[in-house]
Amino acid sequence: MIEITFSEIAAAVQGRLALAPGESSDAIAHGNAQTDSREVREGDIFFARRGEGTDGHLFAGNAVRAGAALLVVERELSGDELGDSTPVSQIIVDDSTEALGRLAQASIHSLRESGRLTIVGITGSNGKTTTKNLAASMAEVRGATVSSEKSFNNEVGGPLTMLRATPETETLVVEMGASAEGEISRLTALAKPHIGVVLSVGLAHAGEFGGIEATYRAKSEMVRSLDATGVAVLNRDDPRVAKMAELTEARVLWFGQHPEADVRASDIVSSGAGTSFTLHASGESAPVFFKVLGEHHVMNALAAAAIGVTLGLSLEDVVRVLESASLAAPGRMQVLGGRDGITIINDAYNASPDSMSAALRTLAQIRKPEGRSVAVLGAMSELGEYSVEEHIRIALQAVRLRISELVVVGKEARHLHISAINEGSWDGESVFFESLDEAYDYLLRTLQHDDTVLVKSSNAAGLQVLGDRLGEAYA
Repeated sequence: MIEITFSEIAAAVQGRLALAPGESSDAIAHGNAQTDSREVREGDIFFARRGEGTDGHLFAGNAVRAGAALLVVERELSGDELGDSTPVSQIIVDDSTEALGRLAQASIHSLRESGRLTIVGITGSNGKTTTKNLAASMAEVRGATVSSEKSFNNEVGGPLTMLRATPETETLVVEMGASAEGEISRLTALAKPHIGVVLSVGLAHAGEFGGIEATYRAKSEMVRSLDATGVAVLNRDDPRVAKMAELTEARVLWFGQHPEADVRASDIVSSGAGTSFTLHASGESAPVFFKVLGEHHVMNALAAAAIGVTLGLSLEDVVRVLESASLAAPGRMQVLGGRDGITIINDAYNASPDSMSAALRTLAQIRKPEGRSVAVLGAMSELGEYSVEEHIRIALQAVRLRISELVVVGKEARHLHISAINEGSWDGESVFFESLDEAYDYLLRTLQHDDTVLVKSSNAAGLQVLGDRLGEAYA
C-alpha cells in the first residue's frame, strides 16, 4: 500500500478518527488492508465488515492481537470488546465495505498521478482467473506487478488487491467479476483500466444476472469504462463480446481463432500433455506448446498474449511465458494421479455450461486408447431458470462424446444422471451417488488401468475435495 497517514485515511474513507492514547493523526500506515482477522500481520489495517454469516467487529480483538495498527469499524469498539489487546486507533464509518472501496480509489488515484502504473482489468463468464494468472506473468517481464489473489474479484477482493499496489508497482492486474449489473462499473470506478479485457459472455451466474442479455450488459461495463487512450482486448470468436466494440471509445485489439483476430491461434492440437498451436501476433508467428490441459484454455492464452503485446512484450517473451505455465490454477484442469496409468483431472473449482462442455471435450480427446474416459460430475450452480435445461444438455453431450462412464454426485446434479440413462443408444453407463464418500468408494473399486478421470462441478458442490482425494489415492 502507499504510505498514508491515519488522518488521510480517515478523510479518504469519510470517517471519524478516534486515536488511541499516545498516537498521532500523522502516524503512517505501512501494512496491507485486511478483512479477515486470520490474515492480519503486523502493521495491517483491519476493516470490520458485517457479512451475511458473521460480523467482523467480533474479530477485531483478534486482529489487534495479530498486529493490526488501525481498525476501520462501523461503531467505536470499547476496550472490553477488544479484550486484552493493546488499544489501537479506530476510524468509524457508516459502511466498512464502502470505506474499503474509497481507500482503494484514493490509493489508485495517487498512483495513477505518478504516470507509472498501468491497470489491466479482466472480466468474462469463464477463464478470468486463468487469464489473470497468465497476464500477471506477462506483466512481471515488464516490472513489479500486483495481481488478484485467489479469485479476489468482487467489491471486497477488488479493493484488497488494489491496495497492495505501491509506488514501485508498474502493472496492476485486477480480475473483475460480477453477479449483478453495476458491479463491474463500481470496480472500474475505483481503478479505471488502461487495458480492459472481456473473455466471454456465457451462462455462468445467469441465474443471478437474470438472463444472458443482462450478463452481456454487465460484462460490457468493462469496455464502456475505457476512454480513447485505452485498449479493449476482445474475444473475436464470441459474437456478444465482438458486439462490444461498438460500445467503447478505446482502441480494440481482437484475440481468437477468427482470421480477423489481431492475436490468434492456428494449427491447434490437443493431447494429454497439453496443447500445441501457432501463435500469430504483431505480424509474426511462433509455435507454442501450452502445458495447461484443455483446448479451451488456448483462448485464455490468447487473451494473455494480447495483454502482453499491449504491454510491449516481444513475441519471444510472450511465448516464453505461455510455455512456462503448467497449471491454470489449483482445481482447474489439474492433472493428478499416475499410479496404474490412471490420470485424475481435477477441474472442480468452478463450472458453467461452457466450461463443463469444454472439459468433457478435452476428456474425450485425451483418453488413452487402452483406457476408459470417466466423467465424475456434480451440479453447476447459479443458473436459475436455465439449470435443468443445461444439466440435461451436458448429459446428452457426455453421451454423444461416448464417455465410457458417467458418475454423478449430489442430488442437485441428478438431472445429469436421469438424462444420460434415458439415452438408450449409449453403450456407456451412468451411476448416481448422493455423497462424496459413496462416489469415492465406488471409484476406488471400479477404476481400471489407464483410465482418464475428469472431476468437474461448481465449487459449491464440493467435488474439488473428491478430486484431491482421488489424486492422492492414485499418486
